Amino acid sequence: MDPNRVLIFDTTLRDGEQSPGISLNTGEKLEIAQQLARLGVDIIEAGFPIASPGDFEAVEAIARQVQGPVIAGLARANSTDIDAAWNAVRDSERPRIHTFVSTSDIHIEFQMQNTRADVLGLARAAVAQAKSYCDDVEFSPMDATRSDPEFTAEVLQIALDEGATTINIPDTVGYTMPDEYVRFLGRLYELVPGLHDVVLSTHCHDDLGLAVANSFAGVQAGARQVECAINGIGERAGNAALEEIVMLLGTRGADLDGLHTGVVTTELARTSRLVSRLTGYLVQPNKAVVGRNAFAHESGIHQDGVLKERTTFEIMDATSVGLDANQLVLGKHSGRHALRQALEELGYTVEGQALNTAFKRFKEIADKKKQVTAMDLEALVTDELREERGYALEGFDVEASSKRPPHATVAVRLPDGSLAEGSFTGDGPVDAVFHAINAATGVDARLREYRVDAVSEGQDALGDVSVVLELDGRTASGQGVSTDIIDASARAYLRALGLVEAKVAAGLEKPKPEVPEPLSAPAS
Repeated sequence: MDPNRVLIFDTTLRDGEQSPGISLNTGEKLEIAQQLARLGVDIIEAGFPIASPGDFEAVEAIARQVQGPVIAGLARANSTDIDAAWNAVRDSERPRIHTFVSTSDIHIEFQMQNTRADVLGLARAAVAQAKSYCDDVEFSPMDATRSDPEFTAEVLQIALDEGATTINIPDTVGYTMPDEYVRFLGRLYELVPGLHDVVLSTHCHDDLGLAVANSFAGVQAGARQVECAINGIGERAGNAALEEIVMLLGTRGADLDGLHTGVVTTELARTSRLVSRLTGYLVQPNKAVVGRNAFAHESGIHQDGVLKERTTFEIMDATSVGLDANQLVLGKHSGRHALRQALEELGYTVEGQALNTAFKRFKEIADKKKQVTAMDLEALVTDELREERGYALEGFDVEASSKRPPHATVAVRLPDGSLAEGSFTGDGPVDAVFHAINAATGVDARLREYRVDAVSEGQDALGDVSVVLELDGRTASGQGVSTDIIDASARAYLRALGLVEAKVAAGLEKPKPEVPEPLSAPAS
């Protein structure tokens, strides 16, 4: 392996999917995984197979269908988890089992209610079992940065003795600082010389805003794998943002002794948009690298400088991260063949009935928009590929006026195929539609979040709506895309409603199954 190559371990589909309100189905996870492969990540952590049948199914599908990256499944340090992880990833051309156990005293005492001796035994058994299934085994001492270095070193030596090939050092709660992380890794190298013979990895959370800084510090200290997520999504404040790590190494690589990744940077913006649409987590405008303001200049001084010479105020070229995708692609007179070719250029293979459906939706949008861009097509295809969860919008009628409260009537196709209507007078047209949907379905869901974003520019831009609903203490998100914000809102609401009802029926908020051992949850 090239000593200057930094491996990118993407955990969008595992740690990222654990973000509150995110609930991806198998098709959506597979779509993201295929884009991650096009992006050129080295490892995809596809999920936590023991968590639920749906999670197992998604990891298995990714292992079977996604070529190129290593496909990893996460497993706690117990035999049931490891069996599930192996059965899910075994059909991958490059399978990996990632197992972990906490090493900090606070976790051992209060979360696991075990002893250090128990942890040593769990680590040995887990890595040995994983190694009996596949050669590629990763081990993580969860909450490592709040652990005693000497005890952590003892656990790592056991993992190495049993055949672990990657050792990940997580900053699980985002507590450490860059200089502390460097010292901690340096101490581990001293105590466990065998770490020089395997891949050392970082996994840093952003609770104090230091995830990228700590990950970068880890790379400078010798780590050659970074665990990160698209748009930095993940538990609590999230993970290190993949796009920031990649562009940091790409932009400053010459000053870092040639450190580099294998990521195709021109796919970063597209990947970011896809993850944002499918998860419902919008990207903040000032987000580094992929935010819509990342290459925008308001100041007259900045604008003048960029017009004269781009590098006066831009250290990266927008095209290097794929932010030139808003160019005109098709018009309303474009045919089915042109649509298929344009979609193929975006990485989507759509044939048969799926193409007919996409073409019909494209024509509807093209009649309302003067210009259909690549970003519009991405939003359209992503929206069409979403799996309907029980409810479908058949139509709506809204009466709005400044003189009286808006009134909405909505027709909804129910899970049993029957048609139901509901009416409601609300505070605004969208509020009226949402309450009318509740009336039609008989489900009194509570709206927790509602957001609208424009897919592209102009008055005729597609609206991308994201909602989060709560029902009986469970939450789920839904998204909808349309030139009509009310239509997009209704689609998003119905999708979220179907998802949250499924969670209530399954008794799940997040998949955290009971296991015989009182082991820790997968937050590494």
